[in-house]
Amino acid sequence: MPRPLRLLLPLAAGAVSALGFAPLDWWPLTLAGVAILFWSIERSASVRGAAAVGWWFGVGQFTVGLYWIATAFTYQAAMPAFLGVVTVVLLSMFLSIYPALAAGLARAWPRPGASRLLIFAAAWMSSEWLRGHVLSGFAWNPLGAAWLPAGGVALAAAWVGALGLSALMVVAGGLFAVVRKPVEIVAAIAGLSGLLAVTALIPSPPAAATGPLVHLIQPNLGQELKYDDPVVHIENYLALSRAALGPEPHPQSITIWSESAVLDLVEENPAVRAHLASVLSPGDLLLFGGEAVTRNPDGTAATATNSLFVLDSDAVLRARYDKSHLVPLGEYVPARPLMSRLGLTRLTPGAIDFLPGPGPRTLDLPGFPAAGIQICYEVIFPAAVVDEAHRPAWIVNISNDAWFGAWGPPQHLAQTRLRAIEEGLPIARVTPTGISAMIDADGRIVARIAPHTAASLSLRVPPPHPPTLFAQFAHWTNFALGLVLVSAALALRRRI
Repeated sequence: MPRPLRLLLPLAAGAVSALGFAPLDWWPLTLAGVAILFWSIERSASVRGAAAVGWWFGVGQFTVGLYWIATAFTYQAAMPAFLGVVTVVLLSMFLSIYPALAAGLARAWPRPGASRLLIFAAAWMSSEWLRGHVLSGFAWNPLGAAWLPAGGVALAAAWVGALGLSALMVVAGGLFAVVRKPVEIVAAIAGLSGLLAVTALIPSPPAAATGPLVHLIQPNLGQELKYDDPVVHIENYLALSRAALGPEPHPQSITIWSESAVLDLVEENPAVRAHLASVLSPGDLLLFGGEAVTRNPDGTAATATNSLFVLDSDAVLRARYDKSHLVPLGEYVPARPLMSRLGLTRLTPGAIDFLPGPGPRTLDLPGFPAAGIQICYEVIFPAAVVDEAHRPAWIVNISNDAWFGAWGPPQHLAQTRLRAIEEGLPIARVTPTGISAMIDADGRIVARIAPHTAASLSLRVPPPHPPTLFAQFAHWTNFALGLVLVSAALALRRRI
């Protein structure tokens, strides 16, 4: 096969594999893409050639899967919109270093076939861990996320996390590149079908929700409208909240608004706090996103944080959580002097960068079970969403997905579901334009508000599970799974 075709094939396979992620959820195409990838690795003449195959696969998958990022560039005037497409392509080319590394390591294994496939699964899992921790810090769309619509397979994340699911996807997809005889192909299809049939029976019926009563408020506030009239937007939030709370007396409850719902600096403005608290009855709480600033001696803003505030009915701020994992170009400009010369700036208004918070925290909510807090992008990181020293009973995830097009919000929701499974905790998720949802501890969507819909959702929080294996040991479970895969590969190498 000519070299251009050898590289176009994995590029196309990567693009096809991305269709297995939300919102399409065509997960068999992810299996097919992985099968073509491993087939191409097997036929590579060298480690370098296999790494090139993995790189082109990554370019295809990341470009298609992350194209929604380009939409964000259409909501601001500081940079031309075409830079969005350029940014997606450049980001995809950079992120493809990680699948290239996995493919090269697999080809370096001297024994082809099933033995090499197991090494590839372990290498892919390791490369995804590196992608979330080294250089990029961008853990979006692990390969295992494509298992979510496939029966109960995704429940294995409670043991080995999302990265373990990725290893399973590599084994399941690569298996079709290993088998050659018709009987082996039939056996592989039958085995996969059996796995799906069995796992479809595993999920237990949802337990009765006895947690706190919460009201998820989604005002359908688009990014293009967010800064035009903040007063009107707050009134929309308040109107939906009053309708959800109903007439007094009503049960004590928690009302949740989205990330950056309130643009006023509530810590400095008691009148705004009083206005927000007017919707609450004694014992109620309001959780909402906003900003906190520290000031220079002359009164100018020195630093800022992207925060969640807890407000009670007496207009007292009871707690604050500061976002830790910040979005490059969204909340800060990495290597700002260089980026400024290239014409790149923040996609959101403001001249100063946000400062990161201290990491996962559990907030004690007066009168209610303690909640873990995650703001937007933070929830995509496995093993980094819960303070295990003070384990919460549930997680609140507020976000602003209004500028992420049609594909970004459902992908974000899918990864939030994976965190629920990994930690065994229900998650209440709220965004201004959707998708707001209540997710139970098995990752099931209990109820949701459709995108681009102004509505509220009132329901009780589902119960948590005891700490899962992954919640207790985090990525050590991935290390253990990697050892199992490598040991099995060694055993196969000796036998064959």
